[in-house]
Amino acid sequence: MDDFQKELETGRSIARQAGEIALRYYRTGIAFEAKSDDSPVTRADRECEQFIARELERAFPDDGLLGEEGAQKPSRSGRRWIIDPIDGTRDFVRGNPVWANLIGLEAGGEVVAGFANMPALGELFAASRGGGAFVNGERMHASSIASVSQAVLCFDSLNSAARQPFGGRLLDWMQPFWAVRSMGGCLDALMVSRGQAEIWIETAGKPWDFAPLKIIAEEAGARFFDFEGKSTIYGGNCVVCTPGLEETVRLFLSQQSD
Repeated sequence: MDDFQKELETGRSIARQAGEIALRYYRTGIAFEAKSDDSPVTRADRECEQFIARELERAFPDDGLLGEEGAQKPSRSGRRWIIDPIDGTRDFVRGNPVWANLIGLEAGGEVVAGFANMPALGELFAASRGGGAFVNGERMHASSIASVSQAVLCFDSLNSAARQPFGGRLLDWMQPFWAVRSMGGCLDALMVSRGQAEIWIETAGKPWDFAPLKIIAEEAGARFFDFEGKSTIYGGNCVVCTPGLEETVRLFLSQQSD
């Protein structure tokens, strides 16, 4: 098993400091600009990414970088840090607390460590390959629920669900669940990882949205895959779910609409 002690200590520290930078803007309110895809970006996004990239490069000079707001550096080590400086900018600019600083470490094409810091909620999640998943230093585990009648389903981007191949079947499929929530992508995924929900479905996302959530989920005992069933952060969408409901989700995604 690889020893990621330095990566874990450094990643936690950088994520925590990035959260402090973002909180200064969050508490006073901040204007935003629309990017080409209509998603918002703020001065806080850019400042956080610059800080994260600078500190990672200082600690791991041979590693590459890929950031949502443009940070990019080729790797000399076969490893790359993937950065989403503020995931959930729409929530951030509206004063909602469900945003996060996301940092993932990719090695050999696989995510091997990840950090999700939710400063407004006071929670820092971290995981490394073979080392488990933790929130504020406490180990966490996905739930053992295997029945939809007892399960919480989280579905993000409901406003785009109709454009999905399964759009016409979605409401009927949701009906038997114990509860259905749409709290915000990062929070929904972490709820599954810590046993507060059983399924998270995200219809659209980039590698920086998914990288740390994948390793955190897997180390908590959950499953991560895209709509084609592949274990990748590059599919443009994803599912995080408990092992007991994996086949239920895979069957739903594979069925053809009428």
